[in-house]
Amino acid sequence: MRHKKVQKRITIPDGIYNNVLFTKLINGMMKDGKKTVAQRLLYSALDIIKAKSMDPIETFDKAIANIAPKVEVKARRVGGANYQVPIEVRSERKNSLAIRWLLEAAQKKANKEFHSFEEKLANEVMSAANNEGEAVRKKETMHKQAEANKAFSHFRW
Repeated sequence: MRHKKVQKRITIPDGIYNNVLFTKLINGMMKDGKKTVAQRLLYSALDIIKAKSMDPIETFDKAIANIAPKVEVKARRVGGANYQVPIEVRSERKNSLAIRWLLEAAQKKANKEFHSFEEKLANEVMSAANNEGEAVRKKETMHKQAEANKAFSHFRW
């Protein structure tokens, strides 16, 4: 079986911080093609982080590093049975999972605590940078699942 050549997509860094991960976060936040709204939300969240006397880029990078999973489980069918096989996560997928989990955690935050999405996002980024929060918990759950299924790691493909 021949494999197709996969063309890598080039992501242009955002305009203010010149950071590719910010662009990916903006694209993940965007609804109905309203990119400027997503940019405004992200930059407001970064301003909130800056107001708490923290470096927003450093805090965000640390948060993504803390959220990004190292292993995940994939279903593999062997002899009529399905096994959850732990595999290492590629760097591109690490970042996309981390961004997705960060946004999900920010969206799920209670409305009573925080008034706007910017505050929720800023709070989740700061929590993740301190190795706390819902997104980090999600990563730990995935790691526990991979650890529990370590016995099936010889089924890798």
